[in-house]
Amino acid sequence: MTRPNPALRESATFDRRAIAEIQRAAETGIYDIRGWGAKRPLPHFDDLLFLGASMSRYPLEGYRERCDTDVVLGDRHAKHPLHLDIPITIAGMSFGALSGQAKEALGRGASLAGTSTTTGDGGMTTEERGQSKHLVYQYLPSRYGMNPDDLRKADAIEIVLGQGAKPGGGGMLLGQKISERVAGMRTLPQGIDQRSACRHPDWTGPDDLAIKILELREITQWEKPIYIKIGATRTYYDVKLAVKAGADVIVVDGMQGGTAATQDVFIENVGIPTLAAIPQAVQALQELGVHRKVQLIISGGIRTGADVAKAMALGADAVAIGTAALIALGDNSPRFAAQYEALGSAPGYYDDFQDGRDPAGISTQDPELAKHLDPVEGGRRLANYLRVLTMEAQTLARACGKSHLNNLEPEDLVALTVEAAAMARVPLAGTTWIPGALA
Repeated sequence: MTRPNPALRESATFDRRAIAEIQRAAETGIYDIRGWGAKRPLPHFDDLLFLGASMSRYPLEGYRERCDTDVVLGDRHAKHPLHLDIPITIAGMSFGALSGQAKEALGRGASLAGTSTTTGDGGMTTEERGQSKHLVYQYLPSRYGMNPDDLRKADAIEIVLGQGAKPGGGGMLLGQKISERVAGMRTLPQGIDQRSACRHPDWTGPDDLAIKILELREITQWEKPIYIKIGATRTYYDVKLAVKAGADVIVVDGMQGGTAATQDVFIENVGIPTLAAIPQAVQALQELGVHRKVQLIISGGIRTGADVAKAMALGADAVAIGTAALIALGDNSPRFAAQYEALGSAPGYYDDFQDGRDPAGISTQDPELAKHLDPVEGGRRLANYLRVLTMEAQTLARACGKSHLNNLEPEDLVALTVEAAAMARVPLAGTTWIPGALA
């Protein structure tokens, strides 16, 4: 192989990736669509550290002293709030974007771990409802698959206003994934690209949303908690309006959140990092006097128990995982290295969820590929992963002297960078300085 001349210098602005994208756009005349989430470096939970106990704080002994993990979601208005064993939930991912086997596996894994899963766009499947102890029904702008009977079968309802990977944009499901069953559930023609609306058709603001929430409460006899999910952008104002509209639970999805398919330019250039969104949401709730009364779920890039604990220390009541859950099921597994290579990708790089050719059997509607995922084994793997996240978070909480994950607080954290300190509103490590805070 010919080596490049060492004197050659690559442009920081027009690097090889930028050049390749310009050439691809010039060749095809269409924008790039992909799955996953933002791939650019962003301030994230790795930029925060815990201050474990030493002399001025008293740690808890892991083998003898409890650190509880349970959480109640939706007790503001609902007759039957969700009581979960762990504060880690499964985010909404649709049947259509995912195979039936994947949806079943998510339900099985969540139930084994004592937490909830979420339907996503396109309606409720019998497999997912049958295997989910706690199932949240997403109510989206598309209304695909929506019917009052399924609303009543759900344990909570999540009104989706935005998603971290594409706030202000609608979903995509390309024709190759519109199988006969998907088309039937969504009342769509088979094999034709589907684009979901970016806004709900029957309201234009928070006052209309309040009416919609009352309608959903009446349909379900005030039994089900009502969530509102927003993509992290103008988070402070959006959270206040969601509370005013009557939400029991607010879900804030940062720009590290994943998607099955949308424009790459959207994924990389719209929204704000999860780390920046949490303090804005907490501030809004605190100013309204409803922090911990209206629960806050944070999603977008949660990977480890440390991420869970840091989100909760910043003020979240729970977190939601999507991409990480798919990886636990087997997405991007080295077992399928040869198949990924045949698609022009590799384990750890595969993001063409929109194509429906996923060799792991997760983001596909091809019945032969879907057989590659055993939902029982997938559920077991997901449950193991959820248990590890929980134990990791407990370990960190005990080190900070906390007997419950919800007792973690910003005082337990410091930041490694000025940017993270300013976003998370915690001191820069080794100082008392919070950039931007009033003296």
